[in-house]
Amino acid sequence: MAINQTRRDFLKTSVAAASVAAASQLSVGQFAHAAGSDIIRIGMIGCGGRCSGAALDAMNADPGTQLVAMTDIFPERVQEKLGSLKGQKPNQVAVDKDHCFSGVDGYKKVLESVDAVLIACAAKFHPMYLKAGIDAGKHVFVEKPHAIDPVGIRLVMEACELAKQKKLSVLSGLQSRFAPEIKECIQRIHDGQIGDIVAIEENFIRPPYGVVSHRPQGMPELMWQYSCQYRFSWLCGDDVTQSLVHNLDRSTWAMKEQTPLRCHGLAGRSSTFDLPYVYGDVFDHHSVVYHYANGVRLYALCRTQPNCYNEDSSIIMGSKGIAWPKNGRIDGPNKWRYQGPGVNPYVLEHAAFFKGIRSGEPLTCDYMARSTMVAVMGQLSCYSGKEITWDQAMKSDFFFPPKPQDCTAEMEPPVKPDEKGIYPVAIPGKTKTT
Repeated sequence: MAINQTRRDFLKTSVAAASVAAASQLSVGQFAHAAGSDIIRIGMIGCGGRCSGAALDAMNADPGTQLVAMTDIFPERVQEKLGSLKGQKPNQVAVDKDHCFSGVDGYKKVLESVDAVLIACAAKFHPMYLKAGIDAGKHVFVEKPHAIDPVGIRLVMEACELAKQKKLSVLSGLQSRFAPEIKECIQRIHDGQIGDIVAIEENFIRPPYGVVSHRPQGMPELMWQYSCQYRFSWLCGDDVTQSLVHNLDRSTWAMKEQTPLRCHGLAGRSSTFDLPYVYGDVFDHHSVVYHYANGVRLYALCRTQPNCYNEDSSIIMGSKGIAWPKNGRIDGPNKWRYQGPGVNPYVLEHAAFFKGIRSGEPLTCDYMARSTMVAVMGQLSCYSGKEITWDQAMKSDFFFPPKPQDCTAEMEPPVKPDEKGIYPVAIPGKTKTT
């Protein structure tokens, strides 16, 4: 996807083809739902752009899905997205006023009303909501990042193992795994078309995203932070975990799920102090070098600064060529270009999700915790300035306080601005993350 093309633009240009492809994989009448109906009731936890996009993807992928419940911390977001989704999918949106919930605990009400839940909200809550969904016997789609710290990762792993035992489908928002051009390219890498991997470069460098430029008059500090969660590390985990996780997932896939031995990161905040309320406490540039047992090094870069060069790429360098998975291309002696249709992976992943539900063959996503942990260890190295090993990260008890289960709408904000409106940020060399 081009750096200046939004997810919404991509959806508009490819949804028709994707829906046809998805429909060819599914027959709504082929399998009765376990409850005795062909309708699969879905609910939304989070009513921002990501979760509403996931709801559309789900309804496009399987016309037998019906949206029946929604929740968000902010009730006005629920009503806004309900109106929008109803206008686009009038025959599949059946959310009445008694199934519009709000507040930090609204997710519990959604889980009581659905067969499958779509989770896309502040990433801090993803592990807790995922586990709650599996505990309640629901199939779960959860957006990336699936956790923002090692404590959250371990809960994701626990939830995924429980889902296998309960034969429940779990779908990760790491949609690259479903993109036909990327799948074929990775398979060719595994088949040796570029020889042995010698190095990898990953770039996700772009302008600031999720920016809310105006703070509503009278809005309490905590609700302000909830409203622009991408700007606060206690909610989003910062940009290696939040954004670069897509790239790191593709690299981990190319490396046949091998995890790095260790990493070191360099990062900070240099160009986004001019509007402190807008940019919160997250860093605006990161770089992480990951070391693997076979000698491969992965160089991963992300940046969210305005008026700079932008690039979204995965570059896998081998002894006999270079692969560009996002472009469906291999250069070198064994050239290759993807020739298939441009199909929307966001819809395809949901097609696979609901196919698994209907067929009784649950979809599992073992890679989701692994790839997210690669991102988490990189972020922790950037914050601390220390080299971090995989074993250290996996055993770490570090978490961004407060714990998700302790969050309320009335608590004290975890971070507060100074008299100039500037939030404290992590200080490499002083901040401790393990």
